[in-house]
Amino acid sequence: MDLSLYSNETGASMGNVTVPDEIFNVPYNEALVHQVVTAYFAAARAGTKAQKTRSEVSGGGAKPWRQKGTGRARVGSSRSPLWRKGGVTFAAKPRDYSQKVNRKMYRGAVRSILSELVRQGRLKIMDAFSLDTPKTRELAAKLKGIGHEKALVVTDEVNANLLIASRNLPGVAVCDVGAVDPVSLVAFKSVLFTRSALQQLQGLVA
Repeated sequence: MDLSLYSNETGASMGNVTVPDEIFNVPYNEALVHQVVTAYFAAARAGTKAQKTRSEVSGGGAKPWRQKGTGRARVGSSRSPLWRKGGVTFAAKPRDYSQKVNRKMYRGAVRSILSELVRQGRLKIMDAFSLDTPKTRELAAKLKGIGHEKALVVTDEVNANLLIASRNLPGVAVCDVGAVDPVSLVAFKSVLFTRSALQQLQGLVA
């Protein structure tokens, strides 16, 4: 299939770019996309919550009183979960929330997302995308000029000027091909790929 190529300066169409149907024209698999996006968020969870059991709380080494003859309930440690300053009965421990996602599933989800972006008109291909200076004002003007004030800009390599200029623009982000993830592709209103970045991405998800 053919997609329009747009100018970096004016946003006007410069012709077409041929892209493979097996990447940009596949049916949308909602279940697969949901699973991959959920796994992405799960892997980002810290899972660092921790509490101490009765064996980990300091103190409690001596038996508070003898076993028999006091009239009170028998007890072996003052760090029992029933006692003040005692341990936690079912203490939370650090855990890994990550979910296994096969490479084939991940690539299939990205292809499904890209195809849906094309159908919705949210994916644009630019001949290039760069700034001479790292000015937020210049980037905002450039995006407004091409009609995409809120967008994810994907370049073939890290561009320092673009990266710095985008930091203070809400709804705008810049990354290279290696940093593209399913959540970003879904979340942004528009996704702008440079032609070279799109070629690299095809090699990664084919």
